[in-house]
Amino acid sequence: MSVLLLPAAPAAAHIAAAIGGYDLGAGRAVPTTAAVIGLVSAVLGGLALKRTGAGNRRAWAVAAVLLGPISAIVGGLHGANSAGGLGTGNGLAGAIVAVLVGVLGTVLGGLALARSRRSGRDAAS
Repeated sequence: MSVLLLPAAPAAAHIAAAIGGYDLGAGRAVPTTAAVIGLVSAVLGGLALKRTGAGNRRAWAVAAVLLGPISAIVGGLHGANSAGGLGTGNGLAGAIVAVLVGVLGTVLGGLALARSRRSGRDAAS
């Protein structure tokens, strides 16, 4: 670094912190990933529950039932261990969303599995 730029270094650090102060560390990355997994679970559960359309609905329902609890457990563990409240950057909001969406995906997948079992019994008799 040049000697002429040394007086400007502290000012540049403050400007850089003000402009690009967003950092996606482990505090936000883990619950965000869990929330995305929960969202995938909810979408798969919704698609499996939908009656029309092509595709293997039972496989989607099983995937939703497997991914939903993973999202809810990871989100719950992160939420229980996060220090501070909402808005502190520890990922508490993402953990809450992960738990809610994971439970929703599990419920939708479970309903779709129950419907597929029921329709399988009706077709066999």
